[in-house]
Amino acid sequence: MKIKTLLLTSVLLLTILVTGCGGQDRDTDPPQTTPPETEPDVTTTASIVDDEEDFKAAISNEGTWIICLTEDLTIEEDIVLDGKYTNGKKDDEGNEIIQRKVALYSQDENRNVTNRYTLTAPKFTINSPNASIQHGTFKGDLYVTADNFELVDTKVEGNVYFSNEEARSTFSMDDESEISGEQKLQE
Repeated sequence: MKIKTLLLTSVLLLTILVTGCGGQDRDTDPPQTTPPETEPDVTTTASIVDDEEDFKAAISNEGTWIICLTEDLTIEEDIVLDGKYTNGKKDDEGNEIIQRKVALYSQDENRNVTNRYTLTAPKFTINSPNASIQHGTFKGDLYVTADNFELVDTKVEGNVYFSNEEARSTFSMDDESEISGEQKLQE
């Protein structure tokens, strides 16, 4: 059973690494994985995670710009997405694009979503600017402190609280996303 799981995980990791967890052009440099205030020592693609400790390390301010789950994950304590990261792309003026993505899905070589995963935690605080949660389900309450947070094809089974008006006014979600609870400014 362990060999089958290891083989399946290896195939999933290879698929995700080859496709970059989606949304990234294949002809760009790999994304930077250190905060933009410092020079990167190395560049890598995604942080592929399937357990609590790896997930918490990946979302820390010493983690990676993109975090990809490979299975459902339940964390019994509050979690925080911290740090300011760039995705390896540049805008029209040549500046690094700041982005952070929590990918709750896997995909095939054509970037079609093949599996969706559920992340469960009592509270998930979003401190990273230009962050998103994509193509899965989050069970718990989101606390958004950063600007330009986005839900992409994501279900939130809980509430979304904003720490300030700027975080609330720059929040967006696409038509496929749903929030079961309320959205409000935290008092």
